[in-house]
Amino acid sequence: MHSSNAARAAQTVHPVPGFGSDEMERVADQTLKRYTFDGSSVRKLGRGVSIVWFRNDLRILDNEVLFKAWVSSEAVLPVYCVDPRIFGTTHYFGFPKTGALRAQFVIECLTDLKRSLMKRGLNLLIQPGKPEQILPSLAKAFGVHTIYAQKETCSEELNVERRVSENLKKVMLTSPAKLELIWGSTMYHIDDLPFSCTSLPDIYTQFRKSVESKSVIRSCVKVSKGMAFAGGESTALSRVHEYFWKKDLLRTYKVTRNGMLGPDYSTKFSPWLASGSLSPCFVYEEVKRYEKQREENDSTYWVLFELIWRDYFRFLSIKQGNSLFHTGGPRKVQTNWSQNQTLFDAWRDGQTGYPLVDANMKELLATGFMSNRGRQIVCSFLVRDMGIDWRMGAEWFETCLLDYDPCSNYGNWTYGAGVGNDPREDRYFSIPKQAQNYDPDGEFVAYWLPQLRALPKEKRHFPGMLYVKPIVALKFGNTKSTNNWTMGSGSRRTSTEENSKWKRHDRNRMQ
Repeated sequence: MHSSNAARAAQTVHPVPGFGSDEMERVADQTLKRYTFDGSSVRKLGRGVSIVWFRNDLRILDNEVLFKAWVSSEAVLPVYCVDPRIFGTTHYFGFPKTGALRAQFVIECLTDLKRSLMKRGLNLLIQPGKPEQILPSLAKAFGVHTIYAQKETCSEELNVERRVSENLKKVMLTSPAKLELIWGSTMYHIDDLPFSCTSLPDIYTQFRKSVESKSVIRSCVKVSKGMAFAGGESTALSRVHEYFWKKDLLRTYKVTRNGMLGPDYSTKFSPWLASGSLSPCFVYEEVKRYEKQREENDSTYWVLFELIWRDYFRFLSIKQGNSLFHTGGPRKVQTNWSQNQTLFDAWRDGQTGYPLVDANMKELLATGFMSNRGRQIVCSFLVRDMGIDWRMGAEWFETCLLDYDPCSNYGNWTYGAGVGNDPREDRYFSIPKQAQNYDPDGEFVAYWLPQLRALPKEKRHFPGMLYVKPIVALKFGNTKSTNNWTMGSGSRRTSTEENSKWKRHDRNRMQ
């Protein structure tokens, strides 16, 4: 990150959660205690040594990988591989696969996990290198019988799993070690779906109604007192506590979720969900506890509604395979996209001349985060107003976002570009209309673009000669026009029945 961006970030960002380290540790300990059972009720039948290969599941609470390793073994070795490929470049346009801010976030997740393990007599082995080289070597050195890991769905991760399994077969042991992959990244378990992933509905609403009526969300995998593990997910658990219980923000979430400024308009759970520091099933159980103890309303349901969107994109990645990353998307749409570098650079750097777009891109550069509403706006602008290849935007998000995961990121971009399964192809966001609805006083743009602060509120979004000259004309610039549907990691128009009940629905990742 450029030094100017770093300085800006230090001055403008809010800590999420807003707790000190002592309070975070207290909240994490209390939460883990609530989700703990007496280990005497579980029979440990296993012998020997197993490895827990941490991937995108950097947590203790509701981690079936850890639980199965503990039950099946006398000793458990936790391992995290710093795969050099995740610091390579994206497939088409050569952006860094992991930007500095997400790299720092992952380091913090690992530091927290390692500290918690050491407090309880274990340690997290963090090894630089490819998993298919590190894990078989460790298996041989420690006589490991099984490597337990969370199952992934996209091709790069699946290739790593295949190579690990193949190389384990080459290790000369009395009994060859095996790789056991366990599902654990969604709220609805893959085995509990009322259909196979290859038969997954192409429309989200059909998927949601089916799983809500026919599937049951499994209880969290409880942590045993006999396990020498505790939460590396301290900050994630603290944020859930802060948002749900301390500030009581869950009560009004559906009303505030389309905000863009500040820490509390939305849950901000997505970075921890993406890294696996937070379990979606745990969020579900906390929502249900809140509904019993405080209030059940549209807002409490909406948190779960968006978790179902997150599940949907994960399962779609199984059905769609690598078409998720192709220019024509799952529908193989033929579009003559531009890859104009000058236009793209202006979008990437927040220099388009449209303050609402630029402010969101500045926020992304400085913090690694962008609101659900902002993601919809900048995606629409890139693909509709600029005509730029959507994959360039998707790969830049891959570089920058703290909450990046391939399923949600590329799933959302295919929808936004009109190449996904969504039947509504032309998802256009009118910049004037979005500004009028979601930043009417220009507070958000003035926050991230200091040169606009001195302007009257009504001029902040369209400052004319006082700001950067717009790099392209808007496709539809009429401020009186309305967009009846929306795209991206967020809203779209629903059916008549759903409009009457819920007004809108979102496909973000618990941002």
